[in-house]
Amino acid sequence: QMQLVESGGGLVQTGDSLALSCVVSGQSIIRSAMAWFRRAPGAEEREFVAFISRTSRTIFYSDSVRGRFTISRNNDFNRLRLQMNNLKPDDAGVYYCAARKSNGATSKENDYDYWGQGTQVTVSS
Repeated sequence: QMQLVESGGGLVQTGDSLALSCVVSGQSIIRSAMAWFRRAPGAEEREFVAFISRTSRTIFYSDSVRGRFTISRNNDFNRLRLQMNNLKPDDAGVYYCAARKSNGATSKENDYDYWGQGTQVTVSS
């Protein structure tokens, strides 16, 4: 069983940067593909943000964050990271770290088996 804990959220201004971290315990992430999702204020569903395969060979982003966000992982330290640059008000929300038992690339929320509790990102205009 994996436990995921996100950190690094906060209140920033438009154009600022923020780095989110996800620390995983319980088992190694080395066999798990991972991703970041977010839930915008008032939204019912989580939105895909970024995906990274277990060896970092496959990475892809949603159209809304491509070129501004960078996902990375450190399998030795069981960590996932999301560097967010040039933040916009539309980037605000609760950001979730997710892991799946297999390595297949997917942006579908239901394909992920483990989730963190989320970290809040607020972007003022």
